[in-house]
Amino acid sequence: MPPSPLNQDTPLPPPTEMEQAALNWFSRCRQGLSDEQETEFQEWLAADSRHAALFNEFDGTWELLGRVGVATPMVVPNVPGSPRRLPLVRVGVAVAAAAALVLAYTSWWRPAHYSGEATTAVGALRTLHLPDGSLVTLNTDSAITAAFTPAERRIKLERGEAHFAVAKNSARPFIVEAGGVAIRAVGTAFEVHLEDRRVEVLVTEGRVRVDDAISGQSLLARPADGNGDAVSALGAPVLASGQKVVVALPTPVAAVETRLTEVAATSVSREEIQRELAWRERRLDFELATLGEIAAEFNRYNLHKLVIGNADIAQKRFGGSFRPDDPAGFVRMLRQNYGIAVEETETATVLRAER
Repeated sequence: MPPSPLNQDTPLPPPTEMEQAALNWFSRCRQGLSDEQETEFQEWLAADSRHAALFNEFDGTWELLGRVGVATPMVVPNVPGSPRRLPLVRVGVAVAAAAALVLAYTSWWRPAHYSGEATTAVGALRTLHLPDGSLVTLNTDSAITAAFTPAERRIKLERGEAHFAVAKNSARPFIVEAGGVAIRAVGTAFEVHLEDRRVEVLVTEGRVRVDDAISGQSLLARPADGNGDAVSALGAPVLASGQKVVVALPTPVAAVETRLTEVAATSVSREEIQRELAWRERRLDFELATLGEIAAEFNRYNLHKLVIGNADIAQKRFGGSFRPDDPAGFVRMLRQNYGIAVEETETATVLRAER
């Protein structure tokens, strides 16, 4: 099945019409089919190749639930050599079988095999509730795809920036892949920012592995002092709360031949973490950032761009807290307090040094 859109209001979408039909037919087959129902069932299977695939998946789920100790309603067994049709059982048992199957499907099979996708427009912010209980907050112009299996929970950050608050489950690691970098966690919180030439990972709670997504090798340099705390049950050097790494990405031309290089973790102050996560509260916080850096950050959130008109002001440094959707307020401050000349066009605001 193709990925479905992730929805922040309904953590787990209801079964589709095709899935509900497969559930209904599976329940009927567990009860036993009459000749007329058998004909209808074969016609339903022949109508679409996906029908048989869904039916077989539910059959496998039912058997697995029996093996892991989930009680299944009593059904009349097949007699060797008899046709598929079984004698009808009591209505109460049939209803119980259908209810148990739907419960197993919605509480185990579907979350474990979940897939979905979500995007944000320029300037938008969105919080998503994943079926495992994890939360994802997407920043402006970002996109993710999700693919959950019983063995792992995997998210691919296609573009942009996201913060992940991961529900703890040691049996199913939570993996975020971005630009060939794989961040592996069990239960923790971290931010990932994918840019053209780099991936930045900041851990705000717990610990994560940072690996090459292709080779599986760790990208974190082991501390020179051999600190044993840097290696945990995750089986490799880890990035701990209050630390971040920036992994350089190869150019598209060299991507096939160039492997990602090992990087060292750096410690981040509480104040810097608050500045980096200010976007979740719809703020942009700067401390002595260059005008070029500030303009680039505002441009992530707005279609009307800030353009540096001459190089001699690009390295001037400024600080403060601003709303990302109000670059005009920042420009007004520059014009009134720092003598920056402003030229407005239809698509951009050009900043120049006053003559």
